[in-house]
Amino acid sequence: MNIREKLKDKKRVVVKIGSSSLTHEQTGRLNLTKLEILVRELADLHNQGKDVIVVSSGAIAVGRSAMGIHRRPDELAEKQACAAVGQARLMMIYQKLFSEYNQTAAQVLMTKYTMINAATRVNAMNTFNKLFDMGAIPIVNENDTISTDEIEFGDNDTLSALVAALVDADMLILLSDIDGLFTDDPNQNPDAEFIDVVEKIDSHLEKMAKGSTGSSVGTGGMATKLTAAHIATSAGADMVIANGEDFHVIHKIMQGRNHGTLFLADKKEGFYLDDIIQKL
Repeated sequence: MNIREKLKDKKRVVVKIGSSSLTHEQTGRLNLTKLEILVRELADLHNQGKDVIVVSSGAIAVGRSAMGIHRRPDELAEKQACAAVGQARLMMIYQKLFSEYNQTAAQVLMTKYTMINAATRVNAMNTFNKLFDMGAIPIVNENDTISTDEIEFGDNDTLSALVAALVDADMLILLSDIDGLFTDDPNQNPDAEFIDVVEKIDSHLEKMAKGSTGSSVGTGGMATKLTAAHIATSAGADMVIANGEDFHVIHKIMQGRNHGTLFLADKKEGFYLDDIIQKL
């Protein structure tokens, strides 16, 4: 069996969507056509009997567009105000679209404190499991409205990997504005080679990571994606980094087709979320 064909059998899937994959580049406003495709893809995964979690960026981008702010906010209070407006709008649209496919979307907002504190971490895990039992699809985002430097994840790549570890997911899909992992930055080096499968994350691989995607709305670069891959694979999940330009790629990945870079699960004995979180 082709190594990717095993992805068909995954039962609990976390899908992370970057801000740049949800918005129009020219205006920063939500791309509703893409959102409809995304929701249909996720609803169909759910219809196959899989547990589905969506880690969705976009609250600040949607909020700043709604308030007529055409630049990326620098001031913390302004970011948080934009998030307060944008998160409500984003969830309203998600719930409307999911309801069209007879699915129920549920909002889960988290901070790093949620994961650091044992009691809140267990509460979060229990909430996710109950939502699965009820047949709901959790929509997760960092609680940007109250996050500070001390308690923020900083990007949803890391958050999605921690969520995957928390709920014992067996698959994490990171969708962003890149095709996958390359030996160098393909925008700077035309000779950079695409990496199809990563069996183990080593120091050589980590040195390839660059800090920025060049997006005006996203926060996660390749370095954060490798951090996410390390967390997810150590917890026992396979992970794929793929381009979110076309959300049809979700079912193609889950069918075992050759899209994105596949990081194979490499479950570590004695893996503890506490240890991982303390290092972030």
